[in-house]
Formats: sequence, C-alpha cells, structure tokens
Amino acid sequence: MKGFLLLLTVIVPISGGLVSCSSQVKARQPVSYHFQYGRTAMLKDGIAYAPKNAPAAVKRAIAAGNRLQNMPYKWGGGHAHLADSGYDCSGTVSYVLREAGLMKGCLPSKDYFGYGKKGEGKWITIYARNGHVFMTVAGLRLDTGGPGGESGPRWKTATRQGVGHVMRHPSGY
Repeated sequence: MKGFLLLLTVIVPISGGLVSCSSQVKARQPVSYHFQYGRTAMLKDGIAYAPKNAPAAVKRAIAAGNRLQNMPYKWGGGHAHLADSGYDCSGTVSYVLREAGLMKGCLPSKDYFGYGKKGEGKWITIYARNGHVFMTVAGLRLDTGGPGGESGPRWKTATRQGVGHVMRHPSGY
C-alpha cells in the first residue's frame, strides 16, 4: 500500500472573524511611558489626567481606569458582573473600553486578538498574548501585572516587555 500524506488545516474563529497569526502586528519594543505635553496622560498620586485635546472617548477611558485604581486582582473579575469587586486583566480592559463607549459586554484575553484594528493606535493600544492582555491609554499603561509588584488594575509608568504581544486598537483611536 502506498503512503498517504494527510494535511490538516485548522482555522479558529475569533470574535466573529477569522484571524491568522501572520495578519497580526506584534510588538517589537518594550512598552514605555514618556510624558509628552498634549499627547500623553499625566499620572499624579495614582490618578491619570487626560490631555486636554484628547477625544471624549479617551477621556472616558481614563476616567474608567481611575475608578479601577486600588481594586484587587480577582480571577474572572469583571466578567460575571460588569461592575465587580475586583478585576482580572481582560475584565479591566473590557471595563475601560465599555465605559469609553468602544465596546459592549466583555471579552476574555484571547478574544482581543480579533478586537478592533491591527497595530498600534493613536490614543489606545491593546497588547494581547496567550493568557494576558493590558492596554495603554494616551501613552499610560493600565495593567494588572508586570513590574511594580502590585496586583489588580493600576496605572503604571514602569517599562514592560511588549515582545510576544499582538497590538490592536479601537477603530479611530
């Protein structure tokens, strides 16, 4: 009997569409915060302040992120209850995007591979990898982990590795 070669192709649907890894834009640089007047948010005493010229959705996103400060990390937080007593990484990103009017409901971290548009955004960028997601809003990172040792949603200025993360952004932002 002659040998046969069986080739299987697996296509995984993500967020209503098909997404291949080759069509994604991966971060190649660390995620760093550098204040630029009029372009980036300012952080003072743990509270972020949006640039005056930022779009209204960006200002709403920063206000939402401010409401999450000092909340504890809670696995699954922000999914079963949109207003929760703690938030995980995807619950945090979902809360901020929802409050900014840039999405409905919430997504688990893996579904951010298909959210919005590919690449870095002008005002908001989502960094997704298998098992974790975080975001920058007006250049300021909102994350539940990484350098700094605190867990739970926090604005962070410390540099975090971006390598291995796929960058996505809300359309127009």
